[in-house]
Amino acid sequence: MDAYWLDWVNLLLRWTHVITAIAWVGSSFYFVFLDASLTPPSDPDAKAKGVGGELWAVHGGGFYHPQKYPTGPKTLPDHLHWFYWESYSTWLTGIALFTVLYLFNAGHFLVDKTVFDWSPAAAVGVALGFLVVFWLAYDAACRLLGQGAHGDRNVGLAVLLLVALTAWLACHWFAGRAAFLLTGAAIATAMSANVFFWIIPGQRKVVAQLRAGQPVDPVHGQRGKQRSVHNTYFTLPVLVAMLSNHYGWLVQARHNWLVLLVLMLAGALIRHFFVARHAAKRLGTAPPWGTAATGVLLLVGLAIALMPERGPAAGQAPAAVGFVQVQAVIQQRCVLCHNAQVQNKNVALHTEALVRQHAQAIYQQAVLLRQMPLNNATQITEEERALIQRWYDAGQP
Repeated sequence: MDAYWLDWVNLLLRWTHVITAIAWVGSSFYFVFLDASLTPPSDPDAKAKGVGGELWAVHGGGFYHPQKYPTGPKTLPDHLHWFYWESYSTWLTGIALFTVLYLFNAGHFLVDKTVFDWSPAAAVGVALGFLVVFWLAYDAACRLLGQGAHGDRNVGLAVLLLVALTAWLACHWFAGRAAFLLTGAAIATAMSANVFFWIIPGQRKVVAQLRAGQPVDPVHGQRGKQRSVHNTYFTLPVLVAMLSNHYGWLVQARHNWLVLLVLMLAGALIRHFFVARHAAKRLGTAPPWGTAATGVLLLVGLAIALMPERGPAAGQAPAAVGFVQVQAVIQQRCVLCHNAQVQNKNVALHTEALVRQHAQAIYQQAVLLRQMPLNNATQITEEERALIQRWYDAGQP
């Protein structure tokens, strides 16, 4: 497919993916808030109907009164709204975008031969296997460890270890951007699989039992609630993994798997604060500020740890950089993909005039964002990035 039209497919898929993800995450956040905010009904009629909790809310000029039936109402209405296409659409558009951007261009986007030297076909197979194996391992952990008084804690520890192992393997096998994205995609696959294999089937069984006038087995609701809670804790880690591939200083960090793990852990802790805060507000207790503070401190510590080294030591003047030095770096590291014949993203850098014309973009992409060269395919060094920075800061002499 022509690169121009492929960019259009990329844009439209990305747009659709973001829209459906907003719908899915929004509904997940809302129902977690709702569950944590419900209070027992005061109306005797509501109690007699089997209402276990209710909430009065105002929005958009109107008043809303959602009610929750722990097992189900005595009579089901004809129309029930099912929240599952938000999940399925998000996963389907996400895997389509991953296919267009990464799998179709595996040699450029998945493979970094300085990380792991293998064929694009092998990288594609293992990348897809990551999604399947993560789901199977996570599901097994929930089945085997999720019972009993300490089930949630045990599953939480198992998931933390599983995510750490996934991040480590991904960052040791794939290019940095792909590794971060693939780790997030593995978790997102588990989230959507939770909906497909557990939450919706359990709800369908409950509805069938109610319509048949049979007693409702509470295990379906318990399993669905467990996986729904897991999904809400997964949201912020997945989102930061998806956003991180725009920041080269994250994906190219020395211990990038640990960077990703810390980011995800901070997101999960901050999400826990908001989940617990809703319940604390209802119960009149203090929110878990310590959890939120821990997540923030992890982010601050990570930001400090990743700070780049700043220029020469005090008292030393930076070495002057001329255009000839910068041009030599660009010829070796950039012109392969930006020349008269191949102008990726409509940028050519094979003449002095073109280099000066695109000097700001070169500085942004190679020094600030560290996005280029893509997956560092031409092996630009830190010294060469610093050289471009000194040249740009000096006014492009």
